[in-house]
Amino acid sequence: MRAQPDRFNFLAGVVLFCLLSSPQSGEAAQHPAEKQIDAIFSGITSAHEPGLAVVVRKDGHTEFIRGYGLRDLRSNLPIDEHTNFRLASCTKQFTAMAIMLLVHDGKLHYSTTLADVFPEFPAYGRTITIRNLLNHTSGLVAYEDLMDKQYAGKSWEEIPQISDAGVLALMEQQTGTKFPPGTKWKYSNSGYCVLAMVVEKISGMPFAEFLHRRIFAPLKMQNTAAHVYGKDHIANRAYGYTNDAGVWLETDQSPTSATLGDGGIYSSLDDLIKWDDSLRNHTLLGAAEMRPAVTPETSAAVSPDNVEDLPKAAGEKPLAYGFGWFLDPYRGHARMWHYGSSIGFHTMIQRFTDDNLTIIILSNRSDLDLSALAAEVADLYLH
Repeated sequence: MRAQPDRFNFLAGVVLFCLLSSPQSGEAAQHPAEKQIDAIFSGITSAHEPGLAVVVRKDGHTEFIRGYGLRDLRSNLPIDEHTNFRLASCTKQFTAMAIMLLVHDGKLHYSTTLADVFPEFPAYGRTITIRNLLNHTSGLVAYEDLMDKQYAGKSWEEIPQISDAGVLALMEQQTGTKFPPGTKWKYSNSGYCVLAMVVEKISGMPFAEFLHRRIFAPLKMQNTAAHVYGKDHIANRAYGYTNDAGVWLETDQSPTSATLGDGGIYSSLDDLIKWDDSLRNHTLLGAAEMRPAVTPETSAAVSPDNVEDLPKAAGEKPLAYGFGWFLDPYRGHARMWHYGSSIGFHTMIQRFTDDNLTIIILSNRSDLDLSALAAEVADLYLH
């Protein structure tokens, strides 16, 4: 009579052992959305075309990381987590951090004006503060518009590249801003190029070197750099492409590709994971010092009536910006995010702070809607 229970216990033990030791069950528990995430991206990319790299992190752990397509159509090398993409405007969060580190050092204040930093700057610089530059309320004229006027009738291939110093020089040729600083919100690449020059003036070192010494090296972001053409080499570099009637054209550089403060950093998923960890753990700045970057500007400058050219993300119109981050929620979930768009590249970083969820998508093609793709991934996790 005792044989039946013993046989039952033995079989139950075997079943339990198989369940616990099964790789598939372990992976499913760790990556509940892996197949769904892969389905979102595998259907829109090809192994023989430019593509993208994706990482999803939850509670400080990497749940999904994968590359799709090619980083370079000449070498046919595949995209992976080590591939370095031009971040475009996702660079702005690093420029803002550089300024905040100088504030931490006591060498700068958010109330410091352009004229304080650059005494030779025109009189209107006395009304523009570092805070205005950080949160896009400076009213500075867009340097892209000035270049369009200067080189009217020329193709982009004929226009020489401009640097951050060149942008500062253009601003010094102006007599005023588009609106009184602090009264309106208008996204400004000019402001972030000028911020890079502020870092150089205050720190006494090139902007790219400051980023390396104070951000990239401490975080062991070994392959991340503000790319200065002819002076450095970007390893595992992705080149940007545009689809023209079914033909992929290499569109890696434009007249604005040499500016650093507004969009010149190259990085990879591998390094951006370290950046994400540093933000979560307050590695570079304490929570109190970081708070201004993640606190929305609440003045009249960003009221609905005073917002110009504000980008949309996943169908929502944000009305909040801090220092290098958009801060509008997504479906009721707190979110700090930024996009990047330059010739041949699109990038997206979204951090859902209360949910401990981060989604990063880097693309070396200009035909994908990364906002919509990030929303699809977020919807798998947010309830």
